Parts: sequence; C-alpha cells; structure tokens
Amino acid sequence: MDLYSSGQPLILDSTIAASMDTAIHEDDSETVAMIKELLETRIRPAVQDDGGDIECGDSIQKGIVKLRMQGACSGCPSSSVTLKSGIENMLMHYVPEVKAVEQELDDEHEDAALTGAPHE
Repeated sequence: MDLYSSGQPLILDSTIAASMDTAIHEDDSETVAMIKELLETRIRPAVQDDGGDIECGDSIQKGIVKLRMQGACSGCPSSSVTLKSGIENMLMHYVPEVKAVEQELDDEHEDAALTGAPHE
C-alpha cells in the first residue's frame, strides 16, 4: 500500500529503470561517480540513438568496469567494438583509474553464447 500512496509509477519504463543504475549515491567513490556521470551524459544518449541502452553492471572493481548492453545493442555483433573502441576509450581518457571495460551478459545471452545458439 505504501507504493500506491507514494505516487511513484507501478511499472517503470526501461529508460527510467536503466537510468537508475547510473544515479550517483552518497556512498559512491569519486571514481564511480565520474564513471556514472559519463555513462549518463555522454555514452547512454549515443547508444540510445542506435536503439539500444547500456546499464552499469554489478561491479566496478580493480579498474574494470562491467556494463550490460540492452535493446538493439544486446545481440548486435558490433556491440563489442562499441564497448572497446568507444566506451572503453572514453572512460579511460576521462577516468584514469579505469583499466578496462567488459561486457556483462544477462542470463539469456550468456546461455546462447555458451551453446552457440543464436539469440532471438
């Protein structure tokens, strides 16, 4: 009942849900905050222009940033090029602590990658 009376939407559209992962929190380090800001202001809009989206993964540790590609980018063969050539280069340029960017696959894409089955 609290959610109903809060006035918040019951169902979030994917854009709102995805942008919640890049919200900067008080307990985020300066490095994490810079990464999230770049994702939200520079990287996500470019990826969304191509019909996809990007979500910050579960961890940013030891200089490795984990990201999930979504929408049109999730099954696109060129998403790995986008991830390495575009996103990794930008993050490493602006945030020297970033050493690499890796794609974190969701369960559906991970299963297809392991079995070699195409994703539908």
